[in-house]
Amino acid sequence: MKRPEPVQIVKQRRDAALQKLVSRVPYIQFLGIQIDRRGDELTGVLPYDDMLIGNPALPALHGGVTAAFLEVTAIMELSWSTMWEDMEAGHVSDDETPIVLPKTIDFTVDYLRSGLPRDAYARARVNRSGRRYASVHVEAWQDNRTRLFAQATGHFLMPQPNE
Repeated sequence: MKRPEPVQIVKQRRDAALQKLVSRVPYIQFLGIQIDRRGDELTGVLPYDDMLIGNPALPALHGGVTAAFLEVTAIMELSWSTMWEDMEAGHVSDDETPIVLPKTIDFTVDYLRSGLPRDAYARARVNRSGRRYASVHVEAWQDNRTRLFAQATGHFLMPQPNE
């Protein structure tokens, strides 16, 4: 019987895989989005910055920033969930192997209230993931998880092994 890997080795492998995934999307760095991992659960974090304000009179987060934050969180969750089994089996690709992200087919955002000038958080749930198509729901909040300020549903074209 094979001995289980030490916890630190597993954690390092998961963190390295997530960092590789996040580093493939320059827009994540531009907006300052961080992806927090706890086990297999990801939370998108959008730290507040003055450049994210769309309406300084309110002030409120820009709608495009909110939509981008939700879409990035959905894509990261979808990619993470599809690579989880290979990663857990120890089949982490090397730095030369490209990670191909799902392509957005459509993305519908419901703006429920103004995003306040403070940190925002988002979590996504994969509703369906097949060989060619996936559907993801994502929710965003700020101070209270039960008081969402935006939610979205996206449909994605999954990358094919030969792409």
